[in-house]
Amino acid sequence: MQAALAAGTGPQSRPGWPLPVNDATTYGKVLIDRIEYAWGDEEDVLEYDIQAWYGGDYQRLWIETEGEDVRSGGEGGEIENFDVQYSRLIRPFWDVQAGLGFRRTYGPGPDHEQGYLVLGIQGLAPYLFEVDANVRVSEKGDAWFDLEAEHDMRLTQRMYLQPRFEAVVAAGSDEDFGMGTGLNSLRLGLRLRYEFRREFAPYVGVRWWRLYGETADMARADGEPTDDLAVVAGIRAWF
Repeated sequence: MQAALAAGTGPQSRPGWPLPVNDATTYGKVLIDRIEYAWGDEEDVLEYDIQAWYGGDYQRLWIETEGEDVRSGGEGGEIENFDVQYSRLIRPFWDVQAGLGFRRTYGPGPDHEQGYLVLGIQGLAPYLFEVDANVRVSEKGDAWFDLEAEHDMRLTQRMYLQPRFEAVVAAGSDEDFGMGTGLNSLRLGLRLRYEFRREFAPYVGVRWWRLYGETADMARADGEPTDDLAVVAGIRAWF
């Protein structure tokens, strides 16, 4: 086919006929969605959310990780998730994903690691809300659901205001990871960023989180905070 097109022969070479769309090209991207420092009422934390993918328009290898490192009090931190997934486009702007992942806590006490299966969907909802929803089942059979949603409100050609929402709900408890049955946590954020270049944008904002139910009880028993309000500053970049 390509040889025929190059030679000016074949059905696509007829006058007025468009060339076929080349939808088999593979390409990749690394997105640092958030890497930020949070100055909170209860603790100072370095947080990150990084994604990378490689593939075509319909199928991709997807890697994503989120976590935090508590910079005050030497309390350690947590890799909340490190996922390697197969991603498949199922309709315009929506992908279904499946794969494996692990999470890990580290600090002055015992470290804990755990693998899990993950099944998720992500895409662009009405009114341009970016949605990422996942169900995870650990090697011990514990299941939990997490949901993230954010919206970029364009203020100028280079400035955006981004509200962000996160929630975690678990079907069972896991004391190693401070996870209780039911609603675990809610997190709200509002960030203002300025794109010096499309690939590089620093931002400032505020974020608030709170633990609920059994999860909050576990945190209190360990002497840890159950809510926090923080000022954040960070960068968003991609290449």
